[in-house]
Amino acid sequence: MKTNETTSVRVRIAPSPTGFLHVGTARAALFNFLFARRHGGTFIVRIEDTDAQRSEKRFEDNIIEGFTWLGLTWDEGPDVGGPYGPYRQSERKDLYRTHLKLLLERDLAYHCFCTKEELEAQKNYMLANGIPPKYSGVCAGLGKDEVARRIADGALSVIRFRATAKKLAFGDGVKGKIEVDTELIGDFTIAKSVDEPLYNFTAAIDDELMRISHVIRGEDHISNTPKQILIQEALGFHTPHYAHLPLILGPDKSKLSKRHGAASILEYRDDGYLPEALANFLAFLGWHPGGEKEFYSLLELISQFDIAHVNKSNAVFNIQKLDWFNAHYIRQKSDDELCALCLPYLQKAGMIDASTDREKVKKIVALEKERLKKLSDIVPLSSFFFALPEYASEILVWKKSDAATTAKSLAASCAALEALDAPQFTEEAVKDALGAVASEFGNGAAYWPVRVALSGMEASPGPVEIAEVLGKDETIKRIRAGITRLNMI
Repeated sequence: MKTNETTSVRVRIAPSPTGFLHVGTARAALFNFLFARRHGGTFIVRIEDTDAQRSEKRFEDNIIEGFTWLGLTWDEGPDVGGPYGPYRQSERKDLYRTHLKLLLERDLAYHCFCTKEELEAQKNYMLANGIPPKYSGVCAGLGKDEVARRIADGALSVIRFRATAKKLAFGDGVKGKIEVDTELIGDFTIAKSVDEPLYNFTAAIDDELMRISHVIRGEDHISNTPKQILIQEALGFHTPHYAHLPLILGPDKSKLSKRHGAASILEYRDDGYLPEALANFLAFLGWHPGGEKEFYSLLELISQFDIAHVNKSNAVFNIQKLDWFNAHYIRQKSDDELCALCLPYLQKAGMIDASTDREKVKKIVALEKERLKKLSDIVPLSSFFFALPEYASEILVWKKSDAATTAKSLAASCAALEALDAPQFTEEAVKDALGAVASEFGNGAAYWPVRVALSGMEASPGPVEIAEVLGKDETIKRIRAGITRLNMI
């Protein structure tokens, strides 16, 4: 993809605020950001809100918040301004109106009065005769007087661009050279009226007026590119360099959708994914710098990013891979950092409040750090510290032992721990006390039932660490309850 010192890099992400920020738009924003920063260029956020019926401010806010959370920064946009604003299309209608009128005056566009029924009949006729469907051109030859008369009579019309039939070729930074026969496109609609421009027209106008040098977007836009180039050529505009990113598919190889997981980027945040993990993961959906290294900070991604290395084939969204990335970045956090990140989840679950000992919470979080895939996992994984769950008595018995032996070892552990004074109930003291029991009964027969009695779970941190956090009184209480359960088997 061409870049040089005489052409400053200016790229844009242009989301429509008709829904929450999703993975595809976030990945495209990240790639544009990386490309701009890699080449010392300008990254622009442009809000394409010409669809007044579906565009909502809450969606725009969600998109901006999502970009910010991911760590992206931009140089121009609706919130920061810039020399080529406004950066919301709803605030640029005069610019679109001017250029629409210019195309009409030059006979490069025209009013089309065909009804939906007439257009459907044209399409069906072409399909029945083996002709690729496109607009038939019925209204293309209407004179100015006839057009004026129909408009005066209140006839409804759209504005169509008069597409020149030719072989159009453009370079794609990912796909390579792409050739299109524009005769197959036909005269396409660019506005519902001079006051209601449509996507391909507004995108072409804005990319010119905002001096966009490179357009990096999903390959679902490839069919739009020839139309935008035709508009650019008709108005004497420059043509940006294009690069179309591979689609992101679900694990079943169908188009990624809500049924494959979270509906928006901020849902991943709320579920406990870290921004550095999601950014790292998104960067590798269709691109990799090569080598065996997997974990990259944003700065490292910037230094390595090369659009030429983006894959042509579709990327697959693998939630297990995202969990793997996230678990890594969780483990990189200090105990204090991770505790602060986990507190909101514990508070929301009602497991802690303002009176809860924060040092105790920090110890719990530190114990569970290795098992966390996402921050929200702290709730189910650590709940037993705050309230012992119900559990089957049978799981107290180690697989190579029996109920009678387990009852004896558990009683011995209880006695050994009771002998410790509360101030001496440290991790080291508990370890020594249980170690003495293990020397008599064996590790499995000694440690397993204590762990289950304290946690009510078969998978948990070790009994020594749990006991130290619970304290002497709660530890003895839970072990005694376990002994009672064993006697009922």
